[in-house]
Amino acid sequence: MSAPDIASVKAYLMTLQDNICRSLEGEEPSARFQEDVWSYDSGIGGGRTRVLAGGDTFEQGGVNFSHVIGSNMPPSATAHRPDLAGRSFQAVGVSLVIHPRNPYVPTSHANVRFFLAEKEGEEPIWWFGGGFDLTPYYPYEEDAIAWHRTARAACEPFGAEVYPRFKKWCDEYFFLKHRNETRGVGGLFFDDLNEWGYERSFEFLRSVGDHYIPAYLPIVQKRKNTSYGEREREFQLYRRGRYVEFNLVFDRGTLFGLQSGGRTESILMSLPPVAHWRYNWKPEAGTPEDNLYQNFLKPRDWLQA
Repeated sequence: MSAPDIASVKAYLMTLQDNICRSLEGEEPSARFQEDVWSYDSGIGGGRTRVLAGGDTFEQGGVNFSHVIGSNMPPSATAHRPDLAGRSFQAVGVSLVIHPRNPYVPTSHANVRFFLAEKEGEEPIWWFGGGFDLTPYYPYEEDAIAWHRTARAACEPFGAEVYPRFKKWCDEYFFLKHRNETRGVGGLFFDDLNEWGYERSFEFLRSVGDHYIPAYLPIVQKRKNTSYGEREREFQLYRRGRYVEFNLVFDRGTLFGLQSGGRTESILMSLPPVAHWRYNWKPEAGTPEDNLYQNFLKPRDWLQA
């Protein structure tokens, strides 16, 4: 088994950030990502946060690279993995959330990351994690199917069982228990990946990272010029509230970042610029909004023949 090479992972992730930002900027007439380079106050390292705001296509989007080194794993990590207690750590990753302006374009999220936890006199513990998922407001079955076909293509070189396994994990992870609904139509989610060995696991991480833009950009291009009115905009803002609820209540990455003393502005870049909440609101039966609730906010086999 090859030893982990964090420098190679870091180089790939920085290039991935560049490529994703360049591809998303291609959908904008003039808006561009602004970069903020920061240092990790609670340890060593830092990152570069890139945020695009006020675009014609993307109301706000953040693509964040970070490489942080700390002396102790935070509670959010050790609760999940008690064997990590008392170890120093390195965490390197790219995390992004894109909030489009048009309600017919889904919000998307992707994250790819590598962790290395070390303790003197013991073997290092390392793993890869990540995935991508899609959160539509006015959904189209053809878009959800295309998204999952690309997710499956990312997994196919690694075995027929990989896509169903990580698709199911995504459905279960991005689930709002207090709402009894999924955050969207899912995609891929994996964590603690090391059983394939370093080289193969890193290859899978690259495959997931490299398939995000091919999965998302065609949907953006197809829907970004769809006409909409105040009704659609209000529903988009209401549903964005669910995104906020998940990220602040359940998301392990958010908790890890805050508990490890990470940079708050970069961690919370995933939140939308505007969101609304309404008391006890329910969609009217038979409406497009009701279609989202009835047919898209539950685990579903999108690739069933």
